[in-house]
Amino acid sequence: MGPRARTVCFLFFLLWVLAELAENSDFHLPGDYLLGGLFTLHANMKGTVHLNFLQVPMCKEYEMKVSGYNLMQAMRFAVEEINNDSSLLPGVLLGYEMVDVCYISNNVQPVLYFLAQEDSLLPIQEDYSNYVPRVVAVIGPENSESVMTVANFLSLFLLPQITYSAISDQLRDKQRFPALLRTAPSAKHHIEAMVQLMLHFHWNWISVLVSSDTYGRDNGQLLGDRLAGSDICIAFQETLPTLQPNQDIMPEDRQRLVSIVEKLQHSTARVVVVFSPDLTLYDFFREVLRQNFTGAVWIASESWSIDPVLHNLTGLHRTGTFLGITIQNVPIPGFSEFRVRGPQAEPTNQRSTCNQECDTCLNSTLSFNSILRLSGERIVYSVYSAVYVVAHALHSLLGCDHSACTKRVVYPWQLLEEIWKVNFTLLDHQISFDPHGDVALHLEIVQWQWDLNQNLFQSVASYSPLQGHLKDIQDISWHTVNNTIPVSMCSKRCQSGQKKKPMGIHTCCFECIDCLPGTFLNQTANEYDCQACPSNEWSHQSETSCFKRRLSFLEWHEAATIAVALLAALGFLSTLAILVIFWRHFQTPMVRSAGGPMCFLMLTLLLVAYMVVPVYVGLPKVSTCLCRQALFPVCFTICISCIAVRSFQIVCVFKMASRFPRAYSYWVRYQGSYVSVAFITALKMITVVISLLATGLNPTTRTDTDDPKIMIISCNPNYRNSLLFNTSLDLLLSVVGFSFAYMGKELPTNYNEAKFITFSMTFYFTSSVSLCTFMSVYDGVLVTIVDLLVTVFNLLAISLGYFGPKCYMILFYPERNTPAYFNSMIQGYTMRRD
Repeated sequence: MGPRARTVCFLFFLLWVLAELAENSDFHLPGDYLLGGLFTLHANMKGTVHLNFLQVPMCKEYEMKVSGYNLMQAMRFAVEEINNDSSLLPGVLLGYEMVDVCYISNNVQPVLYFLAQEDSLLPIQEDYSNYVPRVVAVIGPENSESVMTVANFLSLFLLPQITYSAISDQLRDKQRFPALLRTAPSAKHHIEAMVQLMLHFHWNWISVLVSSDTYGRDNGQLLGDRLAGSDICIAFQETLPTLQPNQDIMPEDRQRLVSIVEKLQHSTARVVVVFSPDLTLYDFFREVLRQNFTGAVWIASESWSIDPVLHNLTGLHRTGTFLGITIQNVPIPGFSEFRVRGPQAEPTNQRSTCNQECDTCLNSTLSFNSILRLSGERIVYSVYSAVYVVAHALHSLLGCDHSACTKRVVYPWQLLEEIWKVNFTLLDHQISFDPHGDVALHLEIVQWQWDLNQNLFQSVASYSPLQGHLKDIQDISWHTVNNTIPVSMCSKRCQSGQKKKPMGIHTCCFECIDCLPGTFLNQTANEYDCQACPSNEWSHQSETSCFKRRLSFLEWHEAATIAVALLAALGFLSTLAILVIFWRHFQTPMVRSAGGPMCFLMLTLLLVAYMVVPVYVGLPKVSTCLCRQALFPVCFTICISCIAVRSFQIVCVFKMASRFPRAYSYWVRYQGSYVSVAFITALKMITVVISLLATGLNPTTRTDTDDPKIMIISCNPNYRNSLLFNTSLDLLLSVVGFSFAYMGKELPTNYNEAKFITFSMTFYFTSSVSLCTFMSVYDGVLVTIVDLLVTVFNLLAISLGYFGPKCYMILFYPERNTPAYFNSMIQGYTMRRD
């Protein structure tokens, strides 16, 4: 058979099918313009009727889908309400053709029927711009898979299709489905409402169950993508078996359900999100009841969130708390009464086809009427508003006013353009389409109740697609002990200041570890690692921020500072007194033997050194650091050098002058003592400058090793090494002075200063070494106090240890401060040597 012959046969075959379908619409109402309605009244396919070469599925009575009949009645109610309204379409009568799609099995035939003309012909044309099908728009069907099947046909003709409950995000693709719109929020908003609910109750460890159809796969993928990188983890995801066409569950599918429920039993996740059509869930929840799985929180997708038949399953309330995502409840005045009216009371032409008896539908609806009434008009409003969308588009297209409309041929593409433009208020809700063809209706979180005296699907929160967050959150009756909020967490939330240590592959499974002192946790930056505090800050254990360290330095109110200041004041006054005494007895032998003019240099520098002591107290500054690191060391070194030179000069006079007369003459002629002191001073200044260049004058801080909360502020960042460098010359001078003093221990008593110089130099050497040793093992604020105390003691050792005895002799033994006494002592020393 050639291609042309096959095409002719197919056309005759198609026309024959359409002729058969012409008698297969379940509810028919004639009118000027017909709407096509696709609803699921029966959800099983237990048999087929053979029509020659074609098997047309016929639904037999097995399980009445009450919600589908409820939605069909909503369309009938909307059409009749519009026809009775003289303002919307005056003089125009809307009609409808409604077909039971038997869940998903009977989609293609109704579409072909709707696309055919009144003579049941569907001609093949190159251009369908002027083609007029049987209906001007199609309402439905309900699930995404059926919608896609229907839309693939209708989009070729640009025949408007408005679905009332299909939420798949694939339907937002207007390149693929240009004629498809919907009066329900997209899956993106349903998923976001679920996530916001889980975040609100701190559920971060969930199980996900999806059906094996497009609906389950797409929504499961959307949820996974939304949770990627968030604080919510999926413990596991399982696929529920889809019912076979005869609705008898297969043994392997039953075993699959058993294993899924067992996995739920052993999982620590107590929140279960289920994306599945309601038909797949009846056997699943029967298995849940059989295994007595309780204590879970079931989050229902919109496909079964307000299903009255599943709600009526005996014992279901024992399995846990049921929360569902659904469209906002919008009461429709008069619909509850219309729903239970007998078909004889309606002006419709109803034909019993597909083995579906309307009486059975009505009886089932009557038995569930109380549940339907209490559950509210949710999806019903989406059907209701879809019909009104078409009516408003016709109103615009036909140029209607308050009294009449211009009746003319309506082409599908023309009506589609008007539908995209509609913007009206229906029962206090704004109806308009966004660029993706969606209406931004609010969503609600509902809780299943089993008290027939109240709403079986109680609203506990609402979600606005425009705002993107939950609001009006109410108390929920948890099926737990003491009505406590169920906990579904792989790991409990870490306390403040605790970092997370990952355990396994899930980010929600972790171990909480306290941040150590000196570190803090910045959760916005990295909750898996503690950050170190800045150098001038500190933190206790398990902190989320750092605090400023307390600066530590010598302060005047401290007891140690007061004690050292009193010693310094005593030394200053005593040194000043010594200076006055020496000045008044300047021409006496005692003063001249002590050094003469050099004594005044030493005493003046000692006074300056005492005046430098206060710069050790208070907050260090550049000026005070300069005094401490430059002025004081130079003054003290000059004093030490004077003592060392004086010791050498005495020994030189008595022991070396006779042996080296020429050298001694040069020493006296060129003022060797002052030249030596000047040389040592210059050398000291060089070392001070080098030290200042290496360390700088700006005060620096270091952490107190005993108390990390304290920062010690000092003038030198490397205080110990700097002290060793600056005192090395002083230590050398003290050793030299001690050595020459020891060599002169046999000199005349008036010139024998070995005891005093030895005391002063030995004390200085010992205290300096002790200070360096102390600083090597301790680095706290006490170092500054000890350093200052040693400094004052060294000054006292010189002023009192060296000059004190001489003042004592001047004041209390004036007879020994005469030239005659000194000469007698020298003569006695000379005679002993001879």
